[in-house]
Amino acid sequence: MKGRHKQSRDPRGHWLLLILVLPAMFGALLFEGWTNHEVDAAISRRACTTPVPASVAGGGPVLRFTGDRVDSASMPARTVALTFDGGPDPVWTPRLLDLLRENRAHATFFLYGSRAARYPELVRRIRAEGHDIGSNTYTGAALGETSSARFRMELSLTQAALKGAAGVDTHLLRMPQTTSVATLCGPEWKAARRAASEDYLVVAADPGSRKPAQGLVRQFSQTPTAYQETRRLLRDRSVDRFITVSDGLRLPKPNFPASSADQWYGTALIWVTTVGQTFSRAMTWALGIAGGLGVLRLVLLALFARAHVRRLERFRPGSPRLREITAPVTVLVPAYNEEAGIESTVRSLLASTHANLQIIVIDDGSTDRTADLAERIGDPRVEVVRQPNAGKAAALNTGLGRARHDIVVMVDADTVFEPDAIHQLVQPLAHPAVGAVSGNTKVGNRRHLLGKWQHLEYCFGFNLDRRMFEVLECMTTVPGAIGAFRRDALMGVGGVSEDTLAEDTDLTMALWRAGWRVVYEETAVAWTEVPQSLRQLWRQRYRWCYGTIQAMWKHRRALVELGPAGRFGRRGLTYLALFQVALPLFAPIIDIFALYGLLFSDSRLSAWVWLSFLLVQLVCAGYALRLDGERVRALWSMPFQLFVYRQLMYLVVIQSVVAALLGNRLKWHRMQRSGTAAEQIGGPPTYKSLPTR
Repeated sequence: MKGRHKQSRDPRGHWLLLILVLPAMFGALLFEGWTNHEVDAAISRRACTTPVPASVAGGGPVLRFTGDRVDSASMPARTVALTFDGGPDPVWTPRLLDLLRENRAHATFFLYGSRAARYPELVRRIRAEGHDIGSNTYTGAALGETSSARFRMELSLTQAALKGAAGVDTHLLRMPQTTSVATLCGPEWKAARRAASEDYLVVAADPGSRKPAQGLVRQFSQTPTAYQETRRLLRDRSVDRFITVSDGLRLPKPNFPASSADQWYGTALIWVTTVGQTFSRAMTWALGIAGGLGVLRLVLLALFARAHVRRLERFRPGSPRLREITAPVTVLVPAYNEEAGIESTVRSLLASTHANLQIIVIDDGSTDRTADLAERIGDPRVEVVRQPNAGKAAALNTGLGRARHDIVVMVDADTVFEPDAIHQLVQPLAHPAVGAVSGNTKVGNRRHLLGKWQHLEYCFGFNLDRRMFEVLECMTTVPGAIGAFRRDALMGVGGVSEDTLAEDTDLTMALWRAGWRVVYEETAVAWTEVPQSLRQLWRQRYRWCYGTIQAMWKHRRALVELGPAGRFGRRGLTYLALFQVALPLFAPIIDIFALYGLLFSDSRLSAWVWLSFLLVQLVCAGYALRLDGERVRALWSMPFQLFVYRQLMYLVVIQSVVAALLGNRLKWHRMQRSGTAAEQIGGPPTYKSLPTR
């Protein structure tokens, strides 16, 4: 049977999905921005510098371009061509259609392609009731101000939307932001010529001074005002016919059936538009939720950290305190290929001020000199146990079976301890309700940028979290690097479970559910070695996150239990679900919106929001460093952390969630050690062995 260090490979297939989804998210946002004129904007017209040609200035509103020749036409006397721009509108288009049907009138609807794709049923109704359909472009862009690419897309996408919605094409075009022929001046005249070269009939409107009895093309929008004006015009006794533009000029019908392939293409556009709009709205909500969760987490951390400090300040000299713990302690050190740091770890334990120790090093099938180096120390308090490779949980259980004392401390083999760390760590166990104590883990190898980022995370993230959990009485994890336990509490929950990859989190949750309290002792300081490459960091955090999700699912019933278990479930599990799973899942949306805002929207507003959030984080991180007695100069690296480290962490969560949903088994990853945990305390240290008591 293969050992735990050689389990199945981690899942990779869903990375293709992530690679496809993230660009699709940005693409959907980009298309929505294009539709709203945030990308390649053409929302307004410049003032005209050249009028329309004199040959058409006094002519009719319907223009046909044939080479350099322009022919204009007007409605016959006592004939009115009603035209409605924009839309379809879900409120006023149906009312206008009802009004036209009541008066047995027909009209020409110049539609936005984007709205036709959003309300295809209204396009079909317009067509079914005998009205003509024209193009008002896809977004209502001023065609004379558009780029060449946008010009083509404004027309072609509108055609596609009409084909998908009603199965028809159109040759009628109303230039957006124009009324009479005189307004087709300057760049708009050139755009009209260009559109006419694609076989469009350009339809303007008659001036407002022209009387209906003279025959006219009347232009309306699709609004309440347009509805009232249309109703008044339909009652005009001087008009005999209210008809479409094509019928009034005896032109061929402008709408003709599209091919099956074109209809399929148009239907696909409608689906893409629907999905894009839904997704854009969802992303907006997600952005609000993510931002709210982020701010809420910072506020909670700051408030509860302050509450934790005030709680500690109550215990002044002379105040009644619990008895001092001087009882002997068993220290379990599981190790797998830890030759780089095992000697420093054991010697730092031997130098502890709590000298009555039984130190058990459990070599879990190492292929290097880990066990030999531990045995070579030669101190009678150190026992070395060798076993076949079975995983960290099995190694801890092996050590637990050999423990001779009622207090058990579990540590990692890459960690170096302050002399008073063990003594301080076990003191909270004087309270009979406390079953486990979390120590204060700090980053030892923080000289390089990646180490500094993890140092900030340990202080600002992990340790502030533990302060809050201490106040709320819902500590979620006693870290494997340094934690103290009652031996009878461990035996009561069956020892260390092998059900998850985060055995420390699983064990902590099991203790809560068994009725024990778990607390935090900030003065018990241990220096751990963190990954020194992004690949190692990825593997470590992937295992942590995946194991935490496993543990949350395993102990989900704590949410409905009573007593300490229920308190932990409703506070601790809820916090983990919101801030360590849900919030990172929303993080890509924040980055996508930020990138979009900087590139295409209000860059100043986007930069201001980003800098404000960064400032709040810097203040909170500075407070965390101060509480931990660390120098605040490490904050200089935090802005850079937001561009690489943060993305890495949320991608880890995404991969872990997907892997958990797919039911993948994750292999145990071992980090390459270099024995640098003691860098911050002048390491590697050479400790003297203290005499046993």
